[in-house]
Amino acid sequence: MKRLGILLSGRGSNFEAIADNVQRGRLTAEIAVVISNRQEARGIVAARARGLPAVVLPSQGIAREEYDRRLVAELEWHRVDLVCLAGFMRLLSADFCRAFPLRVLNIHPSLLPAFPGLNAQRQALEHGAKISGCTVHFVDEQLDAGPIILQAAVPVLDDDTEETLAARILIEEHRIYSEAIALVLSERWRIEGRRVIAK
Repeated sequence: MKRLGILLSGRGSNFEAIADNVQRGRLTAEIAVVISNRQEARGIVAARARGLPAVVLPSQGIAREEYDRRLVAELEWHRVDLVCLAGFMRLLSADFCRAFPLRVLNIHPSLLPAFPGLNAQRQALEHGAKISGCTVHFVDEQLDAGPIILQAAVPVLDDDTEETLAARILIEEHRIYSEAIALVLSERWRIEGRRVIAK
């Protein structure tokens, strides 16, 4: 069975959605390790409550390349097949991406390439977007720029706030992340140019 490594920095709601789908048999994989760069992350508490291997690798004051070397070593020690970012608030180095080529996924709360980076919901509202959503993509050396695996659209309502829009997008995040993981693990896909095409 394929082994997932989950990286998170905060509440870990996408991690919990993935873990629920694994537990219910909707996602054929096992969570090999959950890693956080923050001791206080609620996602680490949730992982431990589920009896999953949970590791805190503090990142404060450590150069990115050195931190990523430690992160790669930890993931390799747990024999991880696929790395899933679930609110991991650090930019990964080129060396990290090269250690796991086409084996790192991220979920972003916008329809990329629109509104990359932080505060995607605020960006959507400030730009007057009528449609937003979420994107699961492969991670490469550029911010939120890797090939797109799955997307889900969410309408932006006239009375939306950042919080209300984020809450509706999160529902779709929880749905499509596990679908994207299942597709990638199936190996029934190919990349043409920047497009991920299911076989």
